[in-house]
Amino acid sequence: MAAKDKSIALQGSVWMTVDGENFGGKGRIALLAQLAESGSITQAAKAVKMSYKAAWDAIDTMNNLAGEPLVERLTGGKGGGGTRLTARGEQLVSNFKIIEKEHRDFIAQLDRQAEGIADDFLLIRKMNMKTSARNQFLGKVTQVKLGAINDEIELEIAGGQKIVAIITHESTQELGLQPGVEAFALIKSSSIILMTDDSGAKFSARNCLTGSISRIQPGAVNSEIVLEMPGGATLAAIITNESCKNLALKEGDTAAGMFKASSVILGVAC
Repeated sequence: MAAKDKSIALQGSVWMTVDGENFGGKGRIALLAQLAESGSITQAAKAVKMSYKAAWDAIDTMNNLAGEPLVERLTGGKGGGGTRLTARGEQLVSNFKIIEKEHRDFIAQLDRQAEGIADDFLLIRKMNMKTSARNQFLGKVTQVKLGAINDEIELEIAGGQKIVAIITHESTQELGLQPGVEAFALIKSSSIILMTDDSGAKFSARNCLTGSISRIQPGAVNSEIVLEMPGGATLAAIITNESCKNLALKEGDTAAGMFKASSVILGVAC
């Protein structure tokens, strides 16, 4: 018996990037839309079938890559506060819906015209690089100090804080890093050292980003601490539960996240 012919149709979805770094697609925009409707991260995450932590991680990434807050926390009030979209966040949700509709119309038209070439068309795909680094910041190079082997690169991120990275001179040339160039800084959360009171102490770590503790996510052994920094950017650190207890960390406290310049990975859009 001859095999039944299978119907092949072209499909697609809209996915946004910021200089090549994944920003989000329909799922993340749906999260923002649900947040605008409910004013609650918990309810919004449940509506899009996402865990509470995953929802916050997605929002942190979008805030950092957007260069300005899309979501802001509210304090006080009868319910003890909440969360809402900023004007920029509302604009993003509205514009995404328009883009998605145009995209659906385009795919439908292409599908009608693509009979006989669908197999080859579906093979044309762009590979995306994913990173395990929890902290991803978009910034602009403000200073480059050249060395014989390694260079020191200074990056200004949202809110005006600076990140310094030490990379090889060859990497500086390959990435085309110079003042004014946009670049990404990647830092693993396990590389962040938290401090609540320096008491005049001095440290060898080149970077120190300050902010207010906005979230504490305890685990079996470690806890994730998220600092909200000026400009809406966030910094996540993984520390032991014992350290969290010894530092007496609580939401609203001011803290600093320190990390070595050698712990920073820089990248640029291709």
